[in-house]
Formats: sequence, structure tokens, C-alpha cells
Amino acid sequence: MPRRTATMLASTLMLIALLCAGVLIKAPYSEMSPGPTVNTLGEHDGEPVLQISGHRTYPTDGHLNMTTVRVTSANYRMSLVEAVYGWLARDSKVVPHETLYPNGKTEEESTQENAEEFSQSQESAKVAALKELGIPVNSWVVVSTVVKGSPSEGKLHAGDVIKKVDGTAVKEPSDVAELVTKHKPGQDVVFTIVPAKEQAAAEKEHRTATVTKDVTITTATSNDGGAPRAVVGISAGTDHTFPFTIDIKLADVGGPSAGLMFALGIYDKLTPGSLTGGKFVAGTGTIDDDGTVGPIGGVEMKTVGARDKGAQYFLTPAENCAAAAKDTPDGLTLVKVKTISDALDALEDIRSGNTADLPKCTTKG
Repeated sequence: MPRRTATMLASTLMLIALLCAGVLIKAPYSEMSPGPTVNTLGEHDGEPVLQISGHRTYPTDGHLNMTTVRVTSANYRMSLVEAVYGWLARDSKVVPHETLYPNGKTEEESTQENAEEFSQSQESAKVAALKELGIPVNSWVVVSTVVKGSPSEGKLHAGDVIKKVDGTAVKEPSDVAELVTKHKPGQDVVFTIVPAKEQAAAEKEHRTATVTKDVTITTATSNDGGAPRAVVGISAGTDHTFPFTIDIKLADVGGPSAGLMFALGIYDKLTPGSLTGGKFVAGTGTIDDDGTVGPIGGVEMKTVGARDKGAQYFLTPAENCAAAAKDTPDGLTLVKVKTISDALDALEDIRSGNTADLPKCTTKG
């Protein structure tokens, strides 16, 4: 066989071998890509996303779209070829598998966590919107979760309202841990609670729950790797009652990043006039009860998804601005927001045409 032919054959076989290896070798990466966007002012699967009863609502127009990101499943392993393609593609992002599923988190665990965060984001969106409107919201500290096998198992339950710890009134979830850790492991701590069933009955009957009971729990020693301290095995959170009904109908979505857009949609429906002036505005961002907007993951994918659907403006958490501005889709203006008030001010500029005054994202933030 002539040397040239042999060299070409060897090169071809080597190329085939490399391609096969690229397909067969699995890389420790996952992929993110633009997910669906949903107009919080509109409908999804045939019913309004935001449904409000018991309070006057007003017509809306334009778009206030929440945005999402698709991710590969926990069990999926990308080939080397897919990883390289993802790195080169503009509409996807390849990240280490551990970024999406840390510490070996399973798909089921991730889904459950995302569902819980999504539910909490809806509650915070309602609170933030009503606070911005000056509408009172009743709030209290509750038991969010009870750790299996902990001293609190069987004694405290999710939904119990924590009124006092050792006789000291509890006003914030952080108060609970602060009061418990004043003890040494093995000492008793007394919780004064309204049982979850009593609280639920009181809410249903539109009355204030008055039945309380004291629960004594013997503290254990923490085992989370930090300095040893007294723990009882619960996490505390905040629950609310609203003066009227606000339902958010959106399935198959998880995580906390739609909070800002839900809050703005609620605000728009409860106020006369149009927040957007008919413009197509999309955005993202977590929100807390006080209206502070927090950062999210996958912002580059969300801006691409929003622009593909026709968005002109994208409300961007301040901490995500630098990353989002590195590759802004053509025709999309990134607007920096830190609070719901910032977002409302920006929407006022958008609908009035004063876009030169918008606080725009830059690669520096």
C-alpha cells in the first residue's frame, strides 16, 4: 500500500475513533437552555395565571412575562461532543453537573426543593405587592419543617404557630434559633404554640386563634459541622393571611425566580391603568416580603428566551446585571432593579417613553 494512502487511511481511522470516543465518553456537565415564558397578566393552559377574588381588579394589557430555564435531568450525562457543542452554542450554557445537582442531589429531591421554593415565592410576591399598595397583611412565625428523628418529632408539626420560646415573644423566624441556642445541649426549651389544626380552623372561620399550649423539648447537639450548639430539629418560617384571595395558577414551574414578575402582575391587576403601557416586558428575580429583588441562576438563558418571544425590556436583578450584559440579545434593553419599587419606577418610564432615564445593566453591573 502506498505510504500516502496508508497515512490517509490511518488518519481517517483516527478521526473515526476520536468521534466515537467523543460520543461515548461522558462529561461531568449539565446543560441549561431557554425555557418557556409566561405572561403573568394573561392565561396559561386556558385559565388566568393570576386569579383575584374579594377585591376590585382592573383591566390590564401588554406583557409582564416571567421566564424560565430548562436543565438536563440529574441522571443524564452529556457526551463530550454534546458538551463541546453546548459551549459553542449561543442559546445554551454548559455548567458542571454539581452546579445544578450539588452533593449528589437526585431529580426527585431537586423537584421537591424547586416546588417548595416556587410556593414560597408566590407567597412573598403577594405580600410584597400588597405592602407596596398599603394593604395590611397579617403575618406570623410557623414551624416550616420538622427533622425526622429530631427532639421535635411528634411534638411540633409543620404549620404550628410559634408564639413564644421560653416566654419570650417571637416576631421573626430568626428569633427561634437565637432563643434555642441560648441553651446548652440537653437542656429543656419551652415552645408556646398555636397548633396547626387550630390555626387552620381559625383562618377558615375568619377569627383569631386563641388556643395555645406549651410544648417542652429537650435540646440535642448540632451535627452540621459547625460549632456544637443546642438544636431542636425544626426550621422556622413565616405564614400569612390575606384580606382577599389571590391564586396563582401555573403548573410545571419550580424555583423562586418568578417572584418579582408575579408581584408586578398582582400590583397591575389591583390598580387602574396599565403598568406596561402595552409594551412587552419580561423579567426575573426572587422577591422577599419587603419587596427586595434577589439574584437568580441562568439569567443569560432567560434573556434569550424572553427576546425570542418578543420582549423589548427585561427587568434584571442588580446582582445579575454584569452577567446578563455580557451577551445581551439584539433589541432587548436590560433594566437594573433592586426592589419592587425600582421595577415600578422603571415601568413608569417605559410606558411614558422616557427610556433614556432607565437604569440599564452594564458589564460592570
